[in-house]
Amino acid sequence: MSGGLRISRAKDTGVAVLTLDRPARLNAIDVATARELAAAWQAFRFDDAVRAVVVTGAGERAFCTGLDRAAEVPQPDSPFMVDDPLLRIGPKANDLWKPVVAAVRGMACGGAFYLLGEAEFVVADETAAFFDPHTTYGMVSAYESVYLAQRMPFGEVARMALMGTAERISARRAYEVGLVSELTPPGKALAAAVACATVIASYPSDAVQGTVRALWQAQEATRAAALAHAPQLVSLGNLPGERQAELFAARRPGGFRTR
Repeated sequence: MSGGLRISRAKDTGVAVLTLDRPARLNAIDVATARELAAAWQAFRFDDAVRAVVVTGAGERAFCTGLDRAAEVPQPDSPFMVDDPLLRIGPKANDLWKPVVAAVRGMACGGAFYLLGEAEFVVADETAAFFDPHTTYGMVSAYESVYLAQRMPFGEVARMALMGTAERISARRAYEVGLVSELTPPGKALAAAVACATVIASYPSDAVQGTVRALWQAQEATRAAALAHAPQLVSLGNLPGERQAELFAARRPGGFRTR
């Protein structure tokens, strides 16, 4: 597949690795890559040779930094409708119930949580750092906060969402609060995630997929109800695009602390 994704399949293990391949843009997702992600998850549904998937990012600096700020995303002129280009970039949004493991190196922020929030679990190396920049730039953290609320204690989610770019959560802290299930040395997260996926893929597929579905069913009602309110909250709370751009242009690199 060309464009912003790279996919490899290991036929002997049944594991596919899906890599966000835009390292020069810190693996930020433009509209074309968002469409590729949706197509990839849908293709995995019908590929019986794929029994587990690992999602990761190319390069050392970032797993994913969310929506590419250069992406043109026209919006309906109505507070009741929001076209979110990242809404269908995750596996569950595309009705894929095969297990997905995320491998994180470097930054994971903003729209990255659409992917991390729909993975079964997250493996990260010691370089990983997590933050949500929305409030800093006059945007509502709605979808991201909902996804994170399924993984972390309320106070930790609230702090991340409200502190914006002023603070980053280290890989160690993310492990301590439950966002990350395994912490590895630098550069080893992908191998660890693939090892987990290989074990899972070796088990009977129907039993694995049924377990995945059961796990998600336990929280689906709450998640679906919360996400239903997200478009209106975003529409009502976001600053105009030009004002967001001004705040983004005025950002000061390095002005954050890590905990």
